[in-house]
Amino acid sequence: MTALLLAALLVAFLAPPWLTAALLTAAAVYGWRHRQTLTAGRPAAGAGASSAARARALRTPLVRLASAVGIQTEAARLADRCDAGAAGERQVAALLTELTAQGWTVLPDRALPRGEANVDLLVFSPKGVVFNVDAKLWRSRPALTVEGGRLMHGDRDVTRRLRGLTYETRTVANLLGVRVLSIAAVIGPLPSGTELRAAGVRIIPAADLCTVLRRLDRETLPQQRAARLVDTAGRLLPPKTGR
Repeated sequence: MTALLLAALLVAFLAPPWLTAALLTAAAVYGWRHRQTLTAGRPAAGAGASSAARARALRTPLVRLASAVGIQTEAARLADRCDAGAAGERQVAALLTELTAQGWTVLPDRALPRGEANVDLLVFSPKGVVFNVDAKLWRSRPALTVEGGRLMHGDRDVTRRLRGLTYETRTVANLLGVRVLSIAAVIGPLPSGTELRAAGVRIIPAADLCTVLRRLDRETLPQQRAARLVDTAGRLLPPKTGR
C-alpha cells in the first residue's frame, strides 16, 4: 500500500491540478478502505474504545485529504477531541489497575439501553459499592471552581458538561436497583487533594481517584453482593464497542 501511495503522490506532482486532486482523493480512499479491511471484524474494545471509534469514523477519506493539504475541518477537530478523550479514558483506566489488583472490578465503555451515550468506567468495590467514573479533560488554566452550585472553568459556567454523567448514573442506578456514585476524574486543572461537588457529581483530580474511591467505599454501606451486581451489569450494560 505504501508504494502505491508514493507512486500516486509522485505522479500527482507531475500532473495537471485536476488530475492531482483526483489522484490524491483516490489514494486517500484506498488507504482508508485498506485500514477498514485490516480492522474489520475486530473492533477495539476497552477503555476509550467508543471515543476512538468515533474519531476513526469522522476521519473519512475527504477529511483526511483536507488535513493532508492543510485545510482544517470541523470533523477533523472533533476527531482530535475524540482521540484526546479516548486517551484520557485509557489514562484513568490505567490508574484503576491499583484497585483491580485488590479485588475491585472495572467494566469499561458500557452501552446504555437507549441512545448513543456510554459509561466510561463502571467500578465495583469488593463490598458492592458502585461508581460511575467519567474521565474529563480540561485545560490546566484557568482553575476549576464551584460557585453557587455551578461548576466554573475560570469565568465560564461548564456545569452542562456534567449532564451526561448524571444521566448515565441515574440510568445505571435504575437498571441495577442500587445507589451509584458519580465521579468526574479530571485530567488538568485540579491540584491533588481538591474535591468539588456540583450537580450531584464529585469532581476530583484523576491522580486522587483510587484514594477517593477507597474512602467513599469505607463510608458507604454495602448494597448487594458485588459478584451479583457485576454479573447483572455485564448483561444489561454490554460493551459499547467490540466484545
